[in-house]
Parts: sequence; structure tokens; C-alpha cells
Amino acid sequence: MRLLTVLLLLLVLGGAEARREGRRRRDRARGRGRASAVKRFIVNCKEYMEDGDKYLDCQDRRLTAVLLGWPEDIDHLLLARNRIQALQDNTFSHFRNLQSLDLQQNEISLIEEGAFSGLTKLKTLLLQHNLLQVITEAMLIPMPQLTYLRLHDNPWKCSCQLDSLVRFLQVPSNRYMGNFAKCAEPTGLRGQKLKALDAKLLCSPPAEAQELHPRPPGMQKHPDATSLCYTYVFPKPLLDCRGRGLKTIPTEIPASIVKIDLSFNNITELRPKEFVGVKDLKLLNLSSNGLERIDTAAFVSLLYLRDLDLSNNSLRYFDYGVLEDLYYLRTLSLGGNPWICDYNIHYLIYWLKHHPAVAYTGLVCSEPSEFQGWPVENYVKTYNADCPKDKQVSQQTGTGTTSQELTAETDEEPILVPSPLRDRRPKKFEIYRLS
Repeated sequence: MRLLTVLLLLLVLGGAEARREGRRRRDRARGRGRASAVKRFIVNCKEYMEDGDKYLDCQDRRLTAVLLGWPEDIDHLLLARNRIQALQDNTFSHFRNLQSLDLQQNEISLIEEGAFSGLTKLKTLLLQHNLLQVITEAMLIPMPQLTYLRLHDNPWKCSCQLDSLVRFLQVPSNRYMGNFAKCAEPTGLRGQKLKALDAKLLCSPPAEAQELHPRPPGMQKHPDATSLCYTYVFPKPLLDCRGRGLKTIPTEIPASIVKIDLSFNNITELRPKEFVGVKDLKLLNLSSNGLERIDTAAFVSLLYLRDLDLSNNSLRYFDYGVLEDLYYLRTLSLGGNPWICDYNIHYLIYWLKHHPAVAYTGLVCSEPSEFQGWPVENYVKTYNADCPKDKQVSQQTGTGTTSQELTAETDEEPILVPSPLRDRRPKKFEIYRLS
């Protein structure tokens, strides 16, 4: 009997131990799974160094929240083009060194007042292209060094709730904050910039605001860059207007932009001083637009432009002077244009000849048919070399007279003036063909 009892006890204890061991194994497996999930996620985000600063690039990752496991010593966090809808309190509090935070092109409609707590070193906050309607100044208080704040392309509801933000943006020292943000409602304030809005109207009845700022009938404002295109600050200020259906260069391009991509639009003409407000521009992409004409003053003030892409357009030649302001140009893409090889093309070849540091591609004749497929520079060489000098003289005189005979004929002094007034030196001249 005792033996049976001991055996039963051993069986019960062994089963319990086996169950505990199984649970420990499952917990370890789950722990490894969590660790590997975090590791895989960090691998998907690109971590790199630039100019001594540490970046974590988590753009286009379909994120709905800021996850744990990211390195906390980063200087710049890029979260653009995800699916984040709300920012809760202390979302970024562990990123103590953060200097810039890019949250544009998400679906953010709610930001709690403590969402940016702990970001005492943050200087740049990008919230454009979201679904924000209302935020308050209290949200910005934890960021004493904030200098650049982007808020445009959000459906701002200009009501009493927005009063503290509007007054904060209008402080003179905050000149780089919310520059292009506009009211979406009410109707009487729609389209007005928050920076220029009379704050007294925010707490006024809607009818009063409508009366003070009536909208002229039929008035259409020219579209601006901030509402049509995406702007990126890091790693380099970029205005991305690719494939936006644009027919003209958008207005109000931020002065800090150094790269503009306007490819795959419907811009057929560049008018004078299109880029006069972006004097630090270094790259301009105008490819695939159907561009037919460039005004002589289109590139005025682009002194520092280095890369210009005009490929896949409908350009036939350049008017004289189009490239004169591009002192530091290094790359010029010209392929895919129907260049006409006649006298009008000479300016472009002349300019390239006198700017040997410019690397250009795609300059090939499409017309006339006898030069189709020729490099334009080869056509220009034939244009200058098709008439030898002795043939020119023959054609000019209309006889077989050689240049020596022509000179000899002019040595004879006609007796038409008194001898003291005659110039007794032989009169000689040569005929040159001017290209």
C-alpha cells in the first residue's frame, strides 16, 4: 500500500514538473520571437550617419505607431508616408537627443498635449500633409528650441480652439513656423493663412467672419507649391512635385529648397524669373513635361544650380542667353528632345564650348532629315567647313580670279585725284567667310 502511494506521488510530481518545463520553453520561444520581431523591424528601418548626425529612416513602412526597440541616441527620426493616426502623451520622450522629427504624409488627426514631452533639443518638426484640424500652443511648450514648424496642407478649423496656436505663430521670433498653413473652415476664412489671420475673428460668430472677409465671386488663386507638392527637409531640402498634373511652375516655393523635382507634369513653357525666390537651388528636374520654350530670363538668379535635367521634352533650340546665369552648372541632360540642326542651334553649342566643365548628354539632331541622328556638334563642324577659302573668293568675284590676282589688281592707282592727295600705298584686302 505504501509502495503504491509513493508511486502515485512520483507520477503527480513528474507531471507537474513536465508542465512547468513546457511553459518555460514556450515563454523562451515567445521571448525570442519578440526579440527577433524588434530586430527585424530595426533592420527594415535604415540607420545611417551623415555629417556626424545619426538618422533613423522609417519612411514608407506602413507604421501605425512608434514602436519600442528603436535606438534612443538618434538625432533625426524620419517617419513620413506611414499610417500613424494619433500621437499619445510621451510618444517620443525617450529620444532625448532628437533634433528633427518628420511626420508628414501620415493620417494624424489627434496630438495629445504631452506627445512631444522630453524633446528639449528638437529644432525641426514636420506635420504637413496630415488631417489635423486643431492643436494648441501647449503642445509646443516642451520644445523650447523649436525653430522650423511645417503645418500646411491640413484641414485647419479656424475657430476659438485654434486661438493660442495662431497667436503663437504670429510672434515675430517665430518667422519660420507655420508659414503656409491655411484655414479650411469656416467658409468665411477658408484659404486665409494662419500667420496673417486676424486672431480676433477666431472667436467671432461665423456670420461676422463671413461679413468681414467676403470672398470675391469667380476669384481663383494661383496654386502654390506647399498645397500641391511634398516638401522634405532631411537629408536635403527637397520639393517633390512629380506627376502632380502641373501646367505651370507653382508659386511660393520655400526659399530653403535646394532640390526641385517637377518631372512628369504638363509644363510647356518656362516664363521669366520662375525660380527667383530659390537662389540656393542646386538641382532642378524638368524632364518629361512636353516643354517647348524657355524664356531667356527663366533661370535668372540660379547662380548655384549644378544639375539641370531637361530630357524627354519638346525643345527644338535655345534662345540666345537662356543659360547665361548658370555659372556653376555641371550636369545638363538634353536627351529625348527634337533638336533642329539649323542656325538656331549654334547658341547652345557655343555656350557648351565655352563651359567645358559641363557634362551634357542627348544633344542629337532630329531634323532636317539629312542630319537626323547626328550629334549636334558634328553638324556645326560641317556647317563651318563646307566652303574652302579659295572657293569663297571665286564665288564672290564671279570669275576664275585668284586671291593673288585680286590683290595685284588693287595695286593700280587710279588717276582720279591730284597727286599730293593720293595715298601711294598699295590697297590690299582679303575676303573672309564669317560663320
